[in-house]
Amino acid sequence: MFGRRHETRRLDDLTGAAKEGNGGALVLRGEAGIGKSALLRHVEEAATGFHVVRASGAEFEAELPFAALHQLCQPVLRHLPELPAQHGQAVRVAFGMATGTPDVFRIGLAVLGLLTAAARERPVLCVVDDAQWLDAASTEALAFLARRVSVEPVAVVLAVRTPAPSNGLDVLPGLTVEGLGDADARALLAAQRHETLDEQVRDRLVAEARGNPLALLALPRAGGFALPESTPVPSRVEHGYHAALAALPAEARLLLTIAGADPTGDPGLLWPAASRAGISAAAASAATATGLIQFGTRVRFHHPLARIAAYAGAQPAERLLAHRVLAEVTDPAADPDRRAWHRAQAAAAPDEDVAAELARSASRAQGRGGVVAAAAFLDRAAELTLDPARRIRRTLAAARAHVEAGAVERAVDLIRTSERWGLDEFQQAEADLLRGRMAFAQVDDGTGPAHMLRAARRLAPLDPVRARECCLAALETSLLVGRATGVLEMVLDEVTSFPPRDPKTPDVLDALTALRSDGHRAAVPLLREALDGAAGPLWTRQPALAVMLAGELWDPDVHMRLVDWLAANGRESGTPLVLRLGLGQTAAAAVLAGDLDRAMAAIAEEEAIADATGGPPTVYHRLQLAAMRGHRAEAAPLFAEAAALASSSGHLVANVHWASAVLHNGLADYPKALAAARLATAGGDLFLGGFSLPELVEGAVRCGERETAVTGLALLTERTRASGTPTGLGIAAYARGLVTGLEDDYREAIELLAKSPLLPYRARAHLLYGEWLRRAGRRQDCRPHLRTAHELLSTAGLEAFARRAADELRATGETARSRSGHARDQLTMQELHIARLVAEGATSKEAAARLFISPRTVDAHLRNVFRKLGITSRRQLRELPGLRPTA
Repeated sequence: MFGRRHETRRLDDLTGAAKEGNGGALVLRGEAGIGKSALLRHVEEAATGFHVVRASGAEFEAELPFAALHQLCQPVLRHLPELPAQHGQAVRVAFGMATGTPDVFRIGLAVLGLLTAAARERPVLCVVDDAQWLDAASTEALAFLARRVSVEPVAVVLAVRTPAPSNGLDVLPGLTVEGLGDADARALLAAQRHETLDEQVRDRLVAEARGNPLALLALPRAGGFALPESTPVPSRVEHGYHAALAALPAEARLLLTIAGADPTGDPGLLWPAASRAGISAAAASAATATGLIQFGTRVRFHHPLARIAAYAGAQPAERLLAHRVLAEVTDPAADPDRRAWHRAQAAAAPDEDVAAELARSASRAQGRGGVVAAAAFLDRAAELTLDPARRIRRTLAAARAHVEAGAVERAVDLIRTSERWGLDEFQQAEADLLRGRMAFAQVDDGTGPAHMLRAARRLAPLDPVRARECCLAALETSLLVGRATGVLEMVLDEVTSFPPRDPKTPDVLDALTALRSDGHRAAVPLLREALDGAAGPLWTRQPALAVMLAGELWDPDVHMRLVDWLAANGRESGTPLVLRLGLGQTAAAAVLAGDLDRAMAAIAEEEAIADATGGPPTVYHRLQLAAMRGHRAEAAPLFAEAAALASSSGHLVANVHWASAVLHNGLADYPKALAAARLATAGGDLFLGGFSLPELVEGAVRCGERETAVTGLALLTERTRASGTPTGLGIAAYARGLVTGLEDDYREAIELLAKSPLLPYRARAHLLYGEWLRRAGRRQDCRPHLRTAHELLSTAGLEAFARRAADELRATGETARSRSGHARDQLTMQELHIARLVAEGATSKEAAARLFISPRTVDAHLRNVFRKLGITSRRQLRELPGLRPTA
């Protein structure tokens, strides 16, 4: 290891910390031949006492889900019985050990469980070379693993050749491996060559190699430097390999081509394939003599560039032959997908038999969560299909798979190609839908609804049911990605042009049309029927839209029933999108109910899932929580983040303005509250557009803008009377009291909201009535209401509104009782969630599974919880009032 003191020190520090139980990860990045693999060998040799597990990426394997992960986990699969049943099953299915659909959502946690189980015997070192070629599923799982070993005796070291496309490994700690200095380069040359080099030749080698160790060793052996100086060093090395290959006999070159075409390095495949190609034993000796390859229990090239040179430098006919013989010797039962791929690479012309086999492989890949592999298989299947109609179907299927895999540019190319062939209206509608999905996936693209509605327009005269489904897809997708502003109007405008429907069977689009044209009184019965009608609950088909409609009905009971279903279904199905939606809505519902502990727990779990799946956490629920708590400093950066999203892409604008209105009404900053409420109600958004009306009324009354208050009250009254729920009617009653100044309105609000689960609004009714009574000079009458408001608000942690109540009490000559410290004030969200889970009886393993961390990490968090709360046991945790199980 010449000139690698810094790099080896970093690696030694990593393994030393892991041996002490403080694991970590490091990604080595650098150009081909720069010495990454040598550093991996160093860390393996230096990590005495470690159990070393290895994997290596390969170009072919990059399209097979979990291929690299299987390599890594193979030595520790004996620990499978120690995993929770769900995690063990996820591993078995992903690795082809059982049938079914793998739960890709839990596979990272399962791998973490396997390695930490192995680490109980001795520390574990994971070494992954050529990580730029890892399949997407393995990359995601390894990134997940690497972020969660900080309290485990596990070290993860990966090598990535640069330049490389960005992926989940980019967020991990990295170290760029630079070229050797001249002195170290000369020392390396001296150590590797027996003969004495002429000083001029040595200096030229050092200058030409530019510090690349592989170039220092390989290029002179390959016959010098025939390429111009501007050629990158890896290309020079590869050119040197080509020169060495050109000197070989034809049979030896073909043997190396076959070896290069098979990334598994399995001699049980290579030698039978070589035999079918008529290659003699002498060819192996000639290939070995080059030093480019080693034949043993595993076939290994000297360097990945040597493998590339052996394969890419072959004649097309030689590559076709190599893949043909490999397909012939690959077991169709044990490895059907690799056999299908070799057959596809061996096909020089369209072949329906091969195309059909690839389509079957695509289906298997999709069943295993391998959308990247499915896209690749379908792409090649379409290329090999001769029948025009079948080729179009497969091309569109490939485009759909590429969209799911995130390869938008390739999907666009395939759609354009299929359109040049001529699509019928159904197929063109499918192409429009795909364009819509791609546009929604791109933050700065607002054309998603237009594409989807164009598909609906095409289908309306041919298949009205599917046309309406396209409209709902546009609306649902816009809600899911947080860019719904204006989409409802576009959808309803489109629906009006569709053929008339049977009025006896109204659907959700009919209900929304009635809401727009006839108001809430006419629409509410239709909305209720759409939510939970004969066709089954709407939330099983359009969960995001169902959430909005439940809020529009001012019915917290229906909203919570829907939210509980979403969270439970997300857990059961393992679908991250549904579970994150359920947890986000759990947090939103808990904020409205004043259950801040539950909101914090849901936010912590949503953030854990976002991290597990490589996505950013949702900002809006954290913003809603900070606003309801009345934390201006906590809310400020969240407002900035959410406002940036809203301004750049229209993300959930009403959330930002509603939260601002609530925060500033709590802080008694009524001008800001009124300005925010005006913006929140202006867009006509479902749910929060209506829930912002009471904030508008309060802000307008306090600012003396009576006309605005009266208009807002009328809109609020129309909505809440149509829904008829105690919650809606109670909130409208105290808003009416603000406008009319009549005591009976406040008394009615308190009576109605006594039946509501929304504590903040119940408490605010008492606060507003108490404020009104004090201003009327009725000190004795106002105190009970102000005490009730302060008790409810301060206990729940709604600090800004609680301060308003305390200030009012102080004005009557009474001091509000100070609230004792609560766990939520001392713990992070994740610590609070873990504390609640444990207080409710969860084991460390169960809590770990919920938060996608290891049991050791849970225990580390618990130690922090005990220290912060001044307790020493789980029993004491269960006895804390603020952490007791809630209904």
